[in-house]
Amino acid sequence: MRVGQRGTRHDLWRLLRGNRDFRRLYAAQLVSFGGDWFLIVALSGLVLRLTGSATYVTAIFVAYNVPFALGALWGGRLADRADRKRVMIVANVARGFLALGFLFVDTRSDLWLAYTLAATLSAISSFFLPAASATVPNIVDERDLGAANVLAGSAWGTMLAVGAGIGGIVVAEFGADTAYVVDAATFFVGAALILGIRAPTTRSTNERRGEGMLAGTREGLAYVRADPDVLVLLSTRFGVGLAVGVVALLPVMAIDLLDAGDRGTGWLFAFRGAGAVLGPFAFRHLTAEFDRRATVSALLVLPVVFTAFYAISPWMPGILAAGAAVFLAHLAGGAHWMLSTYAYQSIVPDRVLGRVFGVDGSIVTSTMAISNLSSGWLASTVGVRSALGLIAGLVILVMLLTVLLHRGRTRSRVGTAQVAGPEGPSPAAEHNGPPGSAPQA
Repeated sequence: MRVGQRGTRHDLWRLLRGNRDFRRLYAAQLVSFGGDWFLIVALSGLVLRLTGSATYVTAIFVAYNVPFALGALWGGRLADRADRKRVMIVANVARGFLALGFLFVDTRSDLWLAYTLAATLSAISSFFLPAASATVPNIVDERDLGAANVLAGSAWGTMLAVGAGIGGIVVAEFGADTAYVVDAATFFVGAALILGIRAPTTRSTNERRGEGMLAGTREGLAYVRADPDVLVLLSTRFGVGLAVGVVALLPVMAIDLLDAGDRGTGWLFAFRGAGAVLGPFAFRHLTAEFDRRATVSALLVLPVVFTAFYAISPWMPGILAAGAAVFLAHLAGGAHWMLSTYAYQSIVPDRVLGRVFGVDGSIVTSTMAISNLSSGWLASTVGVRSALGLIAGLVILVMLLTVLLHRGRTRSRVGTAQVAGPEGPSPAAEHNGPPGSAPQA
């Protein structure tokens, strides 16, 4: 059990003031996340106006998720094989140039370009995000890992609140092209910030260079299967992936159901971001010391809370009330994201951490893509309210099955430890130490 990771407000400010490298990585993610939401608000409104179809809007999110799911396994492998700093810089520069391509999307006949650009941006992100997540334990002290994850987990939500809220106003006042230029600029700024990171972002790559891509991915999967707690982490992220697909319906809810237009879309995404910002802080006490049982229990409950509040959001009487429900949903969602990332970094050794994040990202985004498609189809078939209720029921079922799976694996692990006697159980069964000291797969 790790002690000393208090995650208090003092620790958060101390980390930001005292760790230059983490501060630059954090700032790089802040600005690029903000630009992303300028793009999402602009593109969602444009597609809905050009097509009048919820399915076409959710297809934007599918275009983001499917390439990420396909690329994350390779992105995770590259994060363990190459210099993570270089991977992040190249990915950001490439995304900056691609974002400018949205300037050429004006009519319905141009939608193929919008979806192609979104898919390509996502594919490149599948290399950036595993590298960024795996970098954090290498640029912060062990005692600061909890605080770092609170800040990193809130970064996405912070700029969702700011980027989506301001983005809705900017798109309404100045047009979508301005949002596309802002998005491109944020990637270039992010690359410049990461360039200034001085500490090594990877502990060692020598032992990995001779290993093939598929062999490396298999090792990541083997590690996930070997540890019941890591497996349950992945299962809860699967549940979150199924739930998060409903986010694609926010523009439809704002524009069609609540008659609030692009500003309404911006407001709902801003409420979403505010919840995602505060969620990591609300649950930061769980990073005081790493307790597997408490963390796993919280991760099993939070997806249910998330989807329950989404199920009631379309029944609210106005945009602010709907936004409050979305806020509470993402309070749980933001906490889940932070705690699960922190748990991965606390359990999984550096040599396979990128690949485990890649496996996680691939599975989560695959389920998000399925949920996006299902949400759009269900909304068009039975309506937004019924669609959200059905998806909530599915997520609750998945979490119940995960609880049963975890109990079965845990009992099996305890039985193995008892049979092993003085020789000891398997390393995965007894490990509860700091990152980098987890058992080898």
